[in-house]
Amino acid sequence: MRIATKFGGSSLADAAHFNKVKAIIEADKDRLFVVVSAPGRNEQNDEKITDLLLTCYDRRQKNLDYTAPFERIKKRFLDIERELGLNVGMDNELNAISNAIHGGASMDYTASRGEYLTALLLSSYLNFGFLDPSELIAFHDDGTYDDETTQRWCNKLEGQSRLVIPGFYGRKRDGSIKTFSRGGSDITGAIIAREVHADVYENWTDVDGFMMADPRIVPNPKIISVVTYSELRELSYMGASVLHEDSIFPVRKARIPIHIKNTNNPAIDGTKIVPDGSLRNFRRDSVLTGISGRTGFTIITVTKDNMHKEIGFGYRLLRVLSHNNISFENCPSGIDTMSLVIDDKFLGGKLDNVISEIRRDCEPNTIEVTSRIALIATVGRGMIRSKGVSAKLFRALSDADVNVRIIDQGSSEMNIIVGVEEQDFVDAVKAIYNAFS
Repeated sequence: MRIATKFGGSSLADAAHFNKVKAIIEADKDRLFVVVSAPGRNEQNDEKITDLLLTCYDRRQKNLDYTAPFERIKKRFLDIERELGLNVGMDNELNAISNAIHGGASMDYTASRGEYLTALLLSSYLNFGFLDPSELIAFHDDGTYDDETTQRWCNKLEGQSRLVIPGFYGRKRDGSIKTFSRGGSDITGAIIAREVHADVYENWTDVDGFMMADPRIVPNPKIISVVTYSELRELSYMGASVLHEDSIFPVRKARIPIHIKNTNNPAIDGTKIVPDGSLRNFRRDSVLTGISGRTGFTIITVTKDNMHKEIGFGYRLLRVLSHNNISFENCPSGIDTMSLVIDDKFLGGKLDNVISEIRRDCEPNTIEVTSRIALIATVGRGMIRSKGVSAKLFRALSDADVNVRIIDQGSSEMNIIVGVEEQDFVDAVKAIYNAFS
């Protein structure tokens, strides 16, 4: 078996965490490839290394002194090197980075140095090789990720193992460093897992796994033991704090399972993310996988007699949104009504213009606008084969005195979305969770 592992910033915050990481790697000889983030906070009021590096860059751009934030960076890395008993020339590396920032280094180069330094330290501590991702991860000249060239460059991984690779960055063809968006080390980890044909991609963080509901709403929610890629997409899209689709596309396409584990509690089984169709190999205790939701939606409901007989009505209605560069979340409809559920961040100050164009192009009887709506997704592949799921969900909402404004169930039948008033959002999530937990 070949395991690719990625450790987040919270897993590498200080020397004590490096010790935990080493124990995890050495506990399984199949953990052959390690991707790392820059150190996160090691205390509640501490700053992440990447944030400090960007502060240095910003201050240099404004011709301000960046000594103070850089000294904090320097102390963190030198402390780790000293406490681990290493000698990787960290002081020289840090001085070179400071000189580069002073000399006008790019934002991407500056932001990437946390991962670079962390990988140098960890590779020495594990006695693994170090491989810079600028030799593996390619970007186009316009800064977008270049997967075709990346796959070609990654041929150099053939036959190699026991490597530590910095996450978050690669390079453009002109040789300049280019970073992914924040959280990009997850993307690097997934790419490496795909290119080394890993059997499992482990993502180590500071939580025991993905939770069935937001712990800020539901106290101590259960951990999701196993989730399919499709379920993960549904939960993430509706606001759950899980791995973003962009960060897992390489392993999803290659059908490599992901295992979310806690560096501080490695004995806990965590959450397994598996390819669609693999659930028969796992046991789940509930038909429900998870609940997620977001506030900040507006519903535009258009009514017109005999709408269902009017050819092109839906096209004209959606064309108004396209003309105003607006995306929609859902589009529930009846015989004489059609509703558009729109995220307020897309609607912005365009509402009056949208209403005006709908009146002009669609000639409706009425247009009703309802704001301050929340959407809640109840997700679970087990719902397809289980009777009474919808009844249980709506009974729970009724018992909690929550009025449902819209209902939408996708064709996959693994997701029921309800729209409620924002003031009922918390009560609705709690009610649904309690009904299924």
